[in-house]
Amino acid sequence: MKKTLPVHGIRRKSEDTSRGDMRDAFSIDVDRILHSQAYTSYIDKTQVFYLVGHQGISHRVIHVQLLSRIARTIGRKLDLNDDLIEAIAIGHDIGHPPFGHDGEHYLNELCMEAGIGPFRHNLQAIQALEKIEKSGSGLNLTMQVLDGILCHNGEMTEQILSPEAGASFDDLDRKIGIIRDGGNPAPMTMEGCLVRVADTISYIGRDIEDAIVLKIITRKELPEEVTSVLGDTNGKIVYSLVADLITHSTDEGIMYSERIFSALKRLKEFNYEKIYLNAGVKAESTKIRTMYRLLFGRFKEDVLSHRMDSPVFTDHLDRLTQGYVRENDPCTVVRDFMASLTDSGFLRIFQDLFVPRVN
Repeated sequence: MKKTLPVHGIRRKSEDTSRGDMRDAFSIDVDRILHSQAYTSYIDKTQVFYLVGHQGISHRVIHVQLLSRIARTIGRKLDLNDDLIEAIAIGHDIGHPPFGHDGEHYLNELCMEAGIGPFRHNLQAIQALEKIEKSGSGLNLTMQVLDGILCHNGEMTEQILSPEAGASFDDLDRKIGIIRDGGNPAPMTMEGCLVRVADTISYIGRDIEDAIVLKIITRKELPEEVTSVLGDTNGKIVYSLVADLITHSTDEGIMYSERIFSALKRLKEFNYEKIYLNAGVKAESTKIRTMYRLLFGRFKEDVLSHRMDSPVFTDHLDRLTQGYVRENDPCTVVRDFMASLTDSGFLRIFQDLFVPRVN
């Protein structure tokens, strides 16, 4: 299997390497992401279940760590690059806004209405890593890491995923346009393909365990045609999927067997029907949508009127370069700020701006 070598890692901006570094290019990227503000925000961002008040339910920080662990386990068996896998895995969801995929949907509505194009969390991750981190100068990550993050799309379920050739930032920028238009290109490295496939492994069984804890489903409801193949617990499901990928992946791509893939597709259908689209899970979604709309409108007004005490200035624009301010219109600024908020930060700001204080 074709392993991506660190020597092939290229950056958009050249860097002084005369002093040397004990780390290779992808290892450096891991550290840059780990120390970023966006990575720190993972700890208080929803994975699936929000506002449930249960301390044992997964947040996004757990998801990215599980994905990193699972993908690196498979990658070692397939002789792929551990550091590249880890960098893509820990950075892949950095663009997620507060309240998970519901928040992504609501922010997308607002961005489309504002005429700034669709909001997609993988596109936002590239914006954050290249244009917002380090006061707007960006982390200058390698093209291979950015490509894996951009093309991860864990919502896809593919029996085989093969790399799409690419060797320059022109290729990366072309993919950004394709994704903005609704396309779904594959990553350019085998490591990126592995992370994209393993993304589903890292959440599908874990979401079931969380749903059981919250009494949304019972274990007995899991389809027999799934449990007989994959098992009925997260641990068994992960092991079955990981073992199958290790066995069946080839130089052509990351691949499941037909039997395991069929069971995985059925399990994903079950999760959507019983968990992700469950009315109980969506109980507060209308309120969250309204809050998104109110905050977006308020922040846009604040930017246009230069209200310097607004959170969009004090928590966002004041720490960014004038280059960022010049390059981005008010709605894009608001999008970037809202996407960066944690769940609790979003709620705190909403309360401060829209809920009357009682003396």
